Amino acid sequence: MKPLLAPSILSANFAHLEDDIKAAEKGGADYFHLDIMDSHFVPNISFGPWVAKTMKGITDVPLDAHLMITKPREYIPRFVDAGVDLIYPHIEASYDVYRTVQLITDLGARAGITLNPGTPIERVEPLIDLVDSVLLMSVCPGFGGQEFIASTMKKISSLRKLLEELKPSVRIAVDGGVNRKNIKELYKAGADFFIAGSAVFRADDIEGEVRALKAALK
Repeated sequence: MKPLLAPSILSANFAHLEDDIKAAEKGGADYFHLDIMDSHFVPNISFGPWVAKTMKGITDVPLDAHLMITKPREYIPRFVDAGVDLIYPHIEASYDVYRTVQLITDLGARAGITLNPGTPIERVEPLIDLVDSVLLMSVCPGFGGQEFIASTMKKISSLRKLLEELKPSVRIAVDGGVNRKNIKELYKAGADFFIAGSAVFRADDIEGEVRALKAALK
């Protein structure tokens, strides 16, 4: 599968959001990633569905939303209505995660599922038939700019092996500390959907950084 790059707008300059988005779009961004935090599941607050609506007025690039929230089912319909194409709840966020993922697909969006660094990949197996993508956190969720957790490489390889046996079309997304130094190694390990925040939006040349990250995947 063609690898995809999704700049995370959590690291963008919201005073110049449209400029940042247009620069990343011109560089070839495949998605834009929305980090949604509620100060309960993670100790931080970010933004809600209104940002997705704002993004839809700026760009035609698809949106994905990473729901770091304790009650994802209450908000999934709002993000679908706002135009989000792919939604990642956390497997750790609800006891009935199967129903949470099913709701996403019932509403017509594409479903993903997210695993924290300490969550074993075996927990995702019952959900494989419902999801298009599994997002592995390579940092502890809740804050941008963290250092990549090296053990994620092994986790990616193990998950890719499991998916090849069960459903090879499922993508492996990686979020946290992705940059030019490690993106090619992550791709070789089996990931094919890369979320990059600080590496893109804190670069002096946003467009050039997106191009460089995508070039590293060829």
